Amino acid sequence: MSLTEKINNDIKEAMKAREKEKLEALRDIKAKLIIEATSGHGEITEEVENKIVMKLYKQRMEAHDIFVAQGRQDLADAELFQSKIIEVYLPKLMSEDEIRKIVQAKIAAVGATGPGDIGKVMGPVMGQLAGKADGKLISEIVKQELNK
Repeated sequence: MSLTEKINNDIKEAMKAREKEKLEALRDIKAKLIIEATSGHGEITEEVENKIVMKLYKQRMEAHDIFVAQGRQDLADAELFQSKIIEVYLPKLMSEDEIRKIVQAKIAAVGATGPGDIGKVMGPVMGQLAGKADGKLISEIVKQELNK
């Protein structure tokens, strides 16, 4: 079952259960998937679906952090709730150890020797791990490995 089909089924269930907040989050995911499908890029792959869901999750969490910083707990709670709904559809991300092994192999492959070579490593690693790992974590690991 594709992500789109799963979202459609969950929307039906949320409508039946009258879960307004959950329905709002699910419809947001569906809308972004439809926009991507109709943008002329052809069929949506699983990788593209995962990127869309990860982006939505990150947006919700960033909004939550902003609302907390501004003292708007009511809005922060709503964003946090929706991020929890979206989190269910996130792909399983790679562990830090798995990422570190790939980064070390890529550093050896491109011949990177220090922090100045971060660009040589980040591009290929981000391309290889797109949708499989968090970009911030990848960046941190690359910096750690290049500073050894």
